[in-house]
Amino acid sequence: MTEVPGLDERSGPRPHLLYFAIGFPPAAKSSAFRMRETANQFAAAGWDVTVVTIAEESWLRDSGVDHTLSESVDERIRIVELPLSRADLETDIRLYSEERALDPVKWLSGFREEALKSFPEPVFGGWRGALETAALELYRERPVDLVLASCVPYVQLAAVRRLWEEHRAPYAIDFRDGWSLDVIDGVEAFPKDSESGRWESDLLEHALSLWVVNDQIADFYRARYPEHADRIHVVRNGYDRDSVPEVELRPSTGRNLVFGHLGTVSFSVQLLESVLAAWRTARGREPLLADARFEVRGHIGAGSNREANRHVEVLRAAAEDGVVVGGAVPKAEVADVYGAWDALVLVIIGGPFMTSGKVYEYMATGLPIVSMHAADHDASRLLDGRPLWTGPRGLDEERLADAFCEAARMVVEATPEQRAAARDHGTGYARDSLMASAVESLTALVLGQKPALSGGSGS
Repeated sequence: MTEVPGLDERSGPRPHLLYFAIGFPPAAKSSAFRMRETANQFAAAGWDVTVVTIAEESWLRDSGVDHTLSESVDERIRIVELPLSRADLETDIRLYSEERALDPVKWLSGFREEALKSFPEPVFGGWRGALETAALELYRERPVDLVLASCVPYVQLAAVRRLWEEHRAPYAIDFRDGWSLDVIDGVEAFPKDSESGRWESDLLEHALSLWVVNDQIADFYRARYPEHADRIHVVRNGYDRDSVPEVELRPSTGRNLVFGHLGTVSFSVQLLESVLAAWRTARGREPLLADARFEVRGHIGAGSNREANRHVEVLRAAAEDGVVVGGAVPKAEVADVYGAWDALVLVIIGGPFMTSGKVYEYMATGLPIVSMHAADHDASRLLDGRPLWTGPRGLDEERLADAFCEAARMVVEATPEQRAAARDHGTGYARDSLMASAVESLTALVLGQKPALSGGSGS
C-alpha cells in the first residue's frame, strides 16, 4: 500500500489506532481475514496499531484456532488478549454451578437475561465492563488518534462510546453486515426507539465513518439515517491473494471430476439435504458425474457441536454418492485445496442483503461455479457476467441438479480464454487493494488531509 502523503513526515510519534477486533487471528472465523487485513493496512499506512481481542483459549471452545492465520499479521501490530470467554460454551460439567447442572435450560435463560442488563446483546452483553475498563487503561497508557470496532459482537461498541464520552476519541465502525438489519431475512432487526436502536443511533451520531460489506446494506443504513448518509461506505470483503493458486487451473486428465465446497457450513440442514439430493440426481443423469466426488471442507458447527451435529450426519450418510467430509482447511493450505478441484459449489444462505466472503475467492480461482442459493442474492450480482458460472437457479432440487450437470460440462469444455476471463472477473476484488483504499480514505479523514468521502459505494 502507498502510504498517505505527509503521514511519515508528521512531527512526533506515528498516529495510534485502537482496534476492537474480537475474532482476530488465530480465531478460526471468517471475520478474521477482514480484521487481519484491516490491521495490516493501517500498519502499512504509517499507524501504530493496538488490537483488542480475547484470549486464544476462548476460541478453542468456540470456532477453533488456525495459527497459519497469524503468520501474515504485521509484526508491528500489538495484540491485547482479554481474559473473556463464553460461559455458555463451557463443556466441563465439573465447573458447572449446582443450578446449571440441575437445570441447564433455566441457567442459560438467566445467563442471557443477566447479560442484557449490561448491554442489549444476550450472549456478549456481560463483557461490557471488561471492555470499557480495557479501553480506558489502554488510552491512559497511550492516547489514540482513532478507535475502530469490527462487529460482531456489538458490545465492543460500548468501549468505543466510553472513550468518546470521556476523551472525545474519534471513532469509526465496521458493521460488516449491519446491526439493525437482519441480512438473512432482509428485514429490520429492531426499531430505532428500542434500546439497541438508541445505542446504534447514538453511536452513528458521532462516528466518522461506517463501513458495511455491500451496496444493499449501505442503502438500508442511508435510508434509516439520511442525516448520516455521507458517512456510510461500502468496503467489500474480497479475497486474499495467497488463497488462490498462482497458475490458471485446468481439469486434470485421467481422473474423475472433483467438485468442492470450502467454507463454514452455516446453512440449514434442509438446504444441505436439497444440495445433496440434487447432486445424487445429477450423478445419475450426467455421465461425467457418474464417478465424480463432492468434497465438503470447512468448519461445521461451533462450540461443543463442532463436527458433531446433524450436518455431519447428513454428509456422512451421502458417502455412497461420492460425498466426502474433509474437515477444516488451514489458511496456508487453501490454495492447494482449490488446485485439486475441478469445480466449486457455492452454498450460502440469505438473499439480496447477504454476501458470502467465499464468493470473491471462488471467482478469482477461474474454476466453474455452481450456485446453490436464492436467485436474488448479492452473490448473484457479483457473479453476473462471469464465464463458467451456472447462474442463479434458486433452490429447486431439479434446477440444482441441472446446474451440477452444466458445471460438469463446463469443466471439460471450457476454453483457455474462458478460464482466463473467469479468473479476471474476480481479480478486482483482492482484499488488500479494497482495504488499502478504505484505510487511506479514513486515514486522510482522521488526520484532516481531505474532506470525508461522499455517500457513494466506492470505499
